[in-house]
Amino acid sequence: MYATKYHLNTLKEAPADAEVVSHQLMTRAGMIRKIAGGVYTYMPMGLKVLRKIEAIVREEMNQAGAIELLMPVVQPAELWQESGRWEQYGAELLRIKDRHQRDFVLQPTSEEVITDIARNEIHSWRQLPLNFYHIQTKFRDERRPRFGLMRGREFTMKDAYSFDRDEASALASYDIMYAAYQRIFTRLGLTFRAVAADTGSIGGSRSHEFQVIADTGEDLIVYNPDSDYAANIELADAPCLLSGREPARESMEKRATPDAPKCEIVAEQLGLPLARTIKSVVLASDPADGPARLWLLMLRGDHDTNEIKVGKLAGLEDGYRLATEAEIQDVFACTPGYLGPVGLDRSKITVIADLTVAYMGDFVCGANEAGFHLSGVNWGRDLPEPDRVADLRNVVAGDPDPQGGTLAIQRGIEVGHVFFLGDKYSRALNATFLDTDGKPVVLQMGCYGIGVSRIAAAAIEQNHDERGMIWPRALAPFEVVLCPIGIGKSATVRNAAETLYRALLAQGVDVILDDRDNRPGTMFADWELIGVPLRVTLGDRGLKEGIVEIQTRREKEAAKISPDLAVQHILQALESL
Repeated sequence: MYATKYHLNTLKEAPADAEVVSHQLMTRAGMIRKIAGGVYTYMPMGLKVLRKIEAIVREEMNQAGAIELLMPVVQPAELWQESGRWEQYGAELLRIKDRHQRDFVLQPTSEEVITDIARNEIHSWRQLPLNFYHIQTKFRDERRPRFGLMRGREFTMKDAYSFDRDEASALASYDIMYAAYQRIFTRLGLTFRAVAADTGSIGGSRSHEFQVIADTGEDLIVYNPDSDYAANIELADAPCLLSGREPARESMEKRATPDAPKCEIVAEQLGLPLARTIKSVVLASDPADGPARLWLLMLRGDHDTNEIKVGKLAGLEDGYRLATEAEIQDVFACTPGYLGPVGLDRSKITVIADLTVAYMGDFVCGANEAGFHLSGVNWGRDLPEPDRVADLRNVVAGDPDPQGGTLAIQRGIEVGHVFFLGDKYSRALNATFLDTDGKPVVLQMGCYGIGVSRIAAAAIEQNHDERGMIWPRALAPFEVVLCPIGIGKSATVRNAAETLYRALLAQGVDVILDDRDNRPGTMFADWELIGVPLRVTLGDRGLKEGIVEIQTRREKEAAKISPDLAVQHILQALESL
């Protein structure tokens, strides 16, 4: 490829709405152009990156035995109504009507369509196992699309769906996909972790996320540096930090804490560690019949509530909300900020203590009176034991791992997710097959997604510097760029560049020759921004001295090589990337 025959349009400044590095750099490098909120045109170089990702994904999916098809972007509402997700999915599901006023959706995912295919195509146990996949455009109507390709509304995704006779077979299919994902992200040249995860709105009972490690990631990953344990913070078990119930050493005392609605302020005013305080979170659930039910969650003052864990508690699994001020007044006779568990009418509220809180003694909590807290509070003596004890909090760095060692936390960007769905969709859509005894059996399903366009952004978040992107070789829009200095003035430079260009093409190298005759500074700045892994510089002076300069994107110094050895050296350098 010649630069003068390609479309290159770099920008010095990123748009004001580009909040993260990948959005800024992809826009400046001319890889994407915004057409609407969360919707982008992939320009030639950006599309080239996506196609390289797709090729690796496709090769590994095929190698793992999956079969490619292509499902539509527009899906009939009837399938979503049949599965129950027409009402459940929420506002991210873009609902549309055709000219006949029939309801459709722009697909955010394809469980319903693939299950409909399965129930019409799979008839016998002899057809199983079976795994279909496609690479297709998805649309999720995000409330606030941001971060460019990281959280857009329209995006490219690979999703696969396995069908099996029974759970054991389905878990074997799951393991095959898990291994395929390990190979995919390794081949893409990314640093990643596979972590245990919550199944979310997709459903199912087994789930792993594949997270690209990056400081700008939205997700928190809990891991043990001394073992292979890793989990999304939403799922990671937060252990009790006490070996037993702490004994009471103080008497309960009402303490003035003016203008102290937060535990941090209370601890400062009382001169106590934040870990001695208890925060109260009041939730409400609304049963189908009868009045709202209130719940008091109690966590240590330095811990945060884990909403996923809370949403799995009996009584809260069908949804919950923050209690209203009127509901709080009815039980506590106090406004939020000074709430506590002492003196409550337990017939009006259920008290759930976090694992650590249940073993604390002499703790500080709200006095249910504005401007006051209670210190020296102890279970059993000053208030009844909690109605329930549960893991309510997020893990924090330094927590012990129950299997041994200490837990650490790092940030990641989710780029892949595998689920064991079981019969969640096949039962709802009556997708069955005839087993060996001739009787119908519900199919067991797995679901496996990869965010193709998000991988491009995640790779940049993980690989960049102050000059621009640093692509892993497998993803780079071009592997090598030739930068001839003064190509318009020197036949020697032009001929040397052409000779090297054709030799690299013959070796299968994805190379671009920058024949725009720009000044060296401008030329180098463009390619450092674009992040091509290997740059070769040719100039009159160097050629007269019998050298060309070869420099990887991560290195600051160039290697000076004889033109006769340039191809060999470039191929070796590429192999090391």
